[in-house]
Amino acid sequence: MKISEIRDMKTDELKHEVQRVQQHVFELRSQAVTEKLENPHQIKHARRDIARMMTVLHNRGIRDVG
Repeated sequence: MKISEIRDMKTDELKHEVQRVQQHVFELRSQAVTEKLENPHQIKHARRDIARMMTVLHNRGIRDVG
C-alpha cells in the first residue's frame, strides 16, 4: 500500500485497516511456523504497511488504534 493511498483514507477506515493488517501478520506468522509460506517477504511488507499507517495516525494526533 502506498503512502498516498493511506493519507487519502479517513481516520476510522485507517484504524480498521491497521487492525486487519495486524491480524493478517498474525496469520502469516502462524503459517510460517506450521506451514511453508509461499512468499516469506509478505510478513515484512505487511509490517511496513502497519508502520506507515501508524505514522499517518500519529501525525493526525491519534494515539489509540483499538
